[in-house]
Amino acid sequence: MFSKPARAAESFNKKLERLMPALFPFGVSLGFALPGVFAGLRPAVPLLFAAMTLSGALRLKVGEFGSAVRSPLPILFFMVAARALMPLAAMLSATLFFGGDPDTVSGFVLLFAGPVAVSSFIWVGMFNGDRALCLTLILLDTLLAPLVVPGTLSILMGEKVAMDMGGIAAALVWMVVVPTLVGVAANEASKGKIPALVCPYLAPAAKICLMLVIAANSAAVSGTFRFADPAVWKVAALCVSLSAGGFALARLAGAAAGCGPEKKVTLFFSGGLKNISAVTTIAVTFFPEAAALPTIMGVLFQQSLAAFMAKLLPRAGSE
Repeated sequence: MFSKPARAAESFNKKLERLMPALFPFGVSLGFALPGVFAGLRPAVPLLFAAMTLSGALRLKVGEFGSAVRSPLPILFFMVAARALMPLAAMLSATLFFGGDPDTVSGFVLLFAGPVAVSSFIWVGMFNGDRALCLTLILLDTLLAPLVVPGTLSILMGEKVAMDMGGIAAALVWMVVVPTLVGVAANEASKGKIPALVCPYLAPAAKICLMLVIAANSAAVSGTFRFADPAVWKVAALCVSLSAGGFALARLAGAAAGCGPEKKVTLFFSGGLKNISAVTTIAVTFFPEAAALPTIMGVLFQQSLAAFMAKLLPRAGSE
């Protein structure tokens, strides 16, 4: 049984979950409205992000990973769709519209090369998907991110943009991989006792950390963005279109793999939702400001788009 403070924290967390579609744009708004305040948080972003990752990883179990791996077809189709087709589609589409600006093109590739969002687990739970498969995709995609993200950028962008591949990989290791391994190990070693004790408090704290990370990253590039510039809204339109295409492609991947309804739900949200906070941090840290614009726009629209796509494709949660 939860203590009274733990129950209060759980209640607060559920309220934050309901506000998720608005929480991300609110973080961007804070960064742009108060850049002098939130830019000072930039040195703390890796630590805040690691704390967020740890909070989600504490719920992961090796046994769930093993059960999903024994039926690998959905994982393979997910990897083809999310790790190969979507970054390629992002590169081709962005080149068509922004061919003269390789930094913006690289921002789109980075956005769609990013690992699965931990928040996909919340959506999968809401729509009765396969939670074990979702946790497996999060864990696998997270562990592979230091190889996949810089590798995808290198293959698709080549020498068009200057990139610190080692720095990108190292940042992903420390922000994503290490806290994931620590969280899983703590869960397994304590047989679930540590997550039961700390997760009621960490879950809402992680969402607040997420908002602060978004605000800090937005503040870092706020001086270079001009929302009256039509090019900004051109980026936004392409970002929304490609993101919607990501959900649709993941839905097709589930159908092609012959998945049941629970696994289709899982691929739908896992394929559509990216860890945009991670890729935004990478964009702001290692790329010119133009590369951060697609990721910032992704932050603005992703959660609201997930809610819209779920309603548009109701069969994803009911067939």
